[in-house]
Amino acid sequence: MTSSTTDYLATARRVIETEAQALTALGVALDDSFAAAVEMILGAKGRVIVSGMGKSGHIGKKIAATLASTGTPAQFVHPAEASHGDLGMVTADDVALVLSFSGETPELANLIAHTRRFAIPLIGVAGRADSTLLRQADVALLLPSAPEACGTGIVPTTSTTMTLALGDALALALMEHREFTPEHFRVFHPGGKLGARLSRVADLMHNDLPLVPMDMPMSEALLVMSGKGFGVLGVTENGRLVGIITDGDLRRHMAGLLTHTTGEVMTRGPRTIDPDSLAEKAVAVMQDRKITALFVVKGEVPVGLIHIHDCLRAGVV
Repeated sequence: MTSSTTDYLATARRVIETEAQALTALGVALDDSFAAAVEMILGAKGRVIVSGMGKSGHIGKKIAATLASTGTPAQFVHPAEASHGDLGMVTADDVALVLSFSGETPELANLIAHTRRFAIPLIGVAGRADSTLLRQADVALLLPSAPEACGTGIVPTTSTTMTLALGDALALALMEHREFTPEHFRVFHPGGKLGARLSRVADLMHNDLPLVPMDMPMSEALLVMSGKGFGVLGVTENGRLVGIITDGDLRRHMAGLLTHTTGEVMTRGPRTIDPDSLAEKAVAVMQDRKITALFVVKGEVPVGLIHIHDCLRAGVV
């Protein structure tokens, strides 16, 4: 028997709809236990130790990674390895976040017992209120009853989706409480496209600036412009950036250019940017103004220059 494209799409839509309904139910079911879990994690001096077996373990690794990258130190500990020495990773300063939809996963027994023996705060996430995990937990997060998307109830689908969403909710509630900013986020994500997008202007700007005074003859200013290689000059007065000279300004004054001073050729009031701004903002300004470089200023004092090519090399664009 062959399936049609219509059959595939119908299955996909049924799965997504089933899981979407479960997520809605999860949101409705959240109560003071969720707030208690957040407070428990905030009160911990150590890390969040996340653990789970099988599919719950895979979800747990993602939750631990999300917590760690948003300002809450976290580590995944495999329950089977915990029984063979890795319990030493779990200290009295930590809080344990243990995941098991049934709440009866045998491999979790030693970890749960370890938290009880050493008074380590335990947050349990499961789908049965009367399960061993939730009965032993200091804070019990009960997943609402919802059918697995597989239709047979044997493949963890809806349950793992709910667990993952609950982990995201915990991480972001903690993140917002800690007032975690994009700058903090950049510290933990220095690589890849995300790290590039969170780069500051100060990280990419040049410090060897093409600056000239207002009264410099253009014959001398052109030498500075060609020597620096940015295709632009900043014009200063008493240390302040008051104007800019670009290729366009040179073309507009081509007749008798060498008889002029920089102050006569410059364009006043150039667009600038702060060194603490994100590089993405600099790119947006350059694209909007159809320019290739921006002077970086503190107050009105030039401290750097950022070029569109620097942003391209860093992967911001």
